[in-house]
Amino acid sequence: MSDLRARYRDVRALTAELAAPLAPEDMVVQSMPDVSPTKWHLAHTTWFFETFVLAKALPGYEPLDPAYAVLFNSYYNTVGEQFPRPRRGLLSRPTVAEVQAYRAHVDAKMEAAFDAGLDEALAAVVEVGCHHEEQHQELLLTDIKHVFAQNPLHPRYLPALEDGPRESPTPSWCSYEEGVREIGFAGEGFHFDNEGPRHRVFLDAFEIASRPVTCGDWLAFMEDGGYAKHALWHSEGWAAVHEQGWEAPGYWKRDGDGWKVFTLRGLRPVDPAEPVAHVSWFEASAYAEWAGARLPPEAEWEGAAADAGADGAFVDDRRFHPAPTRDGALHGMFGDTWEWTASPYVPYPGYRPLPGALGEYNGKFMANQYVLRGGACTTRRAHVRPTYRNFFPSTARWQLSGLRLAR
Repeated sequence: MSDLRARYRDVRALTAELAAPLAPEDMVVQSMPDVSPTKWHLAHTTWFFETFVLAKALPGYEPLDPAYAVLFNSYYNTVGEQFPRPRRGLLSRPTVAEVQAYRAHVDAKMEAAFDAGLDEALAAVVEVGCHHEEQHQELLLTDIKHVFAQNPLHPRYLPALEDGPRESPTPSWCSYEEGVREIGFAGEGFHFDNEGPRHRVFLDAFEIASRPVTCGDWLAFMEDGGYAKHALWHSEGWAAVHEQGWEAPGYWKRDGDGWKVFTLRGLRPVDPAEPVAHVSWFEASAYAEWAGARLPPEAEWEGAAADAGADGAFVDDRRFHPAPTRDGALHGMFGDTWEWTASPYVPYPGYRPLPGALGEYNGKFMANQYVLRGGACTTRRAHVRPTYRNFFPSTARWQLSGLRLAR
């Protein structure tokens, strides 16, 4: 139990650290329906522990404010109604100070719950809650990046990075023979329900690129008219190019004859050696078509990940931006940017959601989404695994989504 208490404290402390550079005015803005205000993330992750742990762990526990059960419930229909997601930015009350007080209140009650002792079932829920909060730490960062990007002052979350542009290393191909492989989580340790059951798949022989696609690669795609060649694009993607005015990855801005990219550390010149980020699945697929390759299905990606070389940047490094790629076999499969796969987000054979409210965590979203793998510079290093399945709609660009080619 002491290890679980330490884990809880560590996760909650990192959330507080990530919010610390922000002013209260920053924490209340919702820049689009998919983005939530920082204040809401702070409250929702607290509501999770109050609702799913304290209500059962401490006899007679009363919520700090019954209204929070609606305001900060994300999508758990099992436990009641929710305030509409696109309107979270209208919640000027409770104030940031009141939300911080809510966090302190629940943290103190959680200490009492640890002192009293948690049964095995509740301890498992605390572990889920810690991983859930780590997911919201990532959302906190990507959401405030989108908020800041709307501001013509180009505010910085943290001071600018000192490093400058460099050349992108030449990629190579890593080869794998055909055969039956097993994918999905197996063994001890935490995993989300969507990572299993472990099962067999047959893979034809394939090759996967030694590094992710870089900004330098993407500049070549743009210079060759990649956003203007309809034959490269799926129909829905081609429509999005015109409807959304895509001509470059998200957060890229013209700077004379060149490009700059908005980051959590302000505007900086596009670095050709960095993995490209903030591209949709449609853009990733169009680039792969242009490059004479394809996106890897998640089974290929997971099979290759066992041989992964050096990691990229994680939130642990406090860089908050992808690091330049380096030479070497299968560099950066973990960290820097999430990597789109060719796989729709569907259940594995034999998958069954968890019982109760936590069964709404993953299974209900297994439609109209694509799988991403590997984590990003906004992800905790210990949070990701080779079997971890992230997922977003095919048009999503505000997350740190990139790609790695296969053939």
